[in-house]
Amino acid sequence: MSDGYMWPDNKRMAVCISFDFDGPSPYLWNSRESAQVVLGELEQRRFGPRVGVWRILELLDDLAIQASFFVPGAIADSHPAAVEAILSAGHEIALHGYMHERVEQLTPAELYDVLDRSISALVKVGVSGPLGYRSPSWEMTADAWNALKERDVAYDSSLMGSDVPYTMDGMIEVPVDWALDDAVFYRFTPGTVRPPVTPRHLIEAWHEEIGASKRYGALVVLTMHPWMSGRAGRAVALRALLERCAADPEIWLATAGAIAAHHRSNYGTDSSFRLRPGRIRAECVQEI
Repeated sequence: MSDGYMWPDNKRMAVCISFDFDGPSPYLWNSRESAQVVLGELEQRRFGPRVGVWRILELLDDLAIQASFFVPGAIADSHPAAVEAILSAGHEIALHGYMHERVEQLTPAELYDVLDRSISALVKVGVSGPLGYRSPSWEMTADAWNALKERDVAYDSSLMGSDVPYTMDGMIEVPVDWALDDAVFYRFTPGTVRPPVTPRHLIEAWHEEIGASKRYGALVVLTMHPWMSGRAGRAVALRALLERCAADPEIWLATAGAIAAHHRSNYGTDSSFRLRPGRIRAECVQEI
C-alpha cells in the first residue's frame, strides 16, 4: 500500500517527530488503587517535565523542526508553563488522555468524560482548533473510536494498520509502530528483564528504518518521551539523527496534524471499513 503514496513537493517519504509528554501520569494511573505510591519510578518520570522537555525544545529550536506533542490533560494542568512553551515554540499539541487512562479500561461514559476533561485542559493553556489524538499505550476500542468522532477529533495516531496515512470509518489514522518508539529501547524500571540499549543502537536502528521507508515511500512516526529521550546522551544522539533528516531533500519533516491534513486534502475520508461495537471480531475476520 505504501508504494505510490503522494507526498507534498515530490518528497519521497515523510518523517513525523512526535513526543508523548506523559511525565508521571501513566504511573499514577496504573497505581491509582495502590495503598502507597513509591518514589522511584515517579521521580524517574518527573525528569520529563523538569528537565527533558526543555532539552528537547532547545534541540528542536536549534534545528528549526516542528514536532507533535501528545499531552495528557493532567500534565497540562500540573505543568502549564512547559505546555505553553511547547505551544509558543510553534509545535503541535494533541490529546493523550487525561491521566493516561487506557481506553479498554474505561466505560463508554468514562471515555467521554476523560476526552472532555482532556480537551478542556489543553484549551485552558491556549491550544485551539481541531485536536489530534494518541491513545495511551496505543490501544483502541470501537467505543473510544466513536467517541473521538463524536467530539470531532481531527485524526488518530495510535494504530499500525499501514505505513502511510489511511482512513478508517471516516477518520484519518497517522500510523505508528512499536519499533519506532523509544520506550521499547530505553525504558527501564525495577523488574525489567534487560538493560536499556545505548543511544547509538537506537539511532542506528531508526536510521535503517528511515532508509528502508524511503525506498517504499512510507511514513515514519518517531515516538519519544521526554523523560527518556531527554537524557543527555540520548538527546545528543537524537540531534544527530534529526540533523540528517532535516538535510535530506527527499524527506518531508511534518507534524502529525500536517500529515493528516495532507491526507484529507488528497485522499479524503471515505472508508469501506466501519467500526461498530460488538462486531469488531467479525469485521476483522471479514477484512482478512
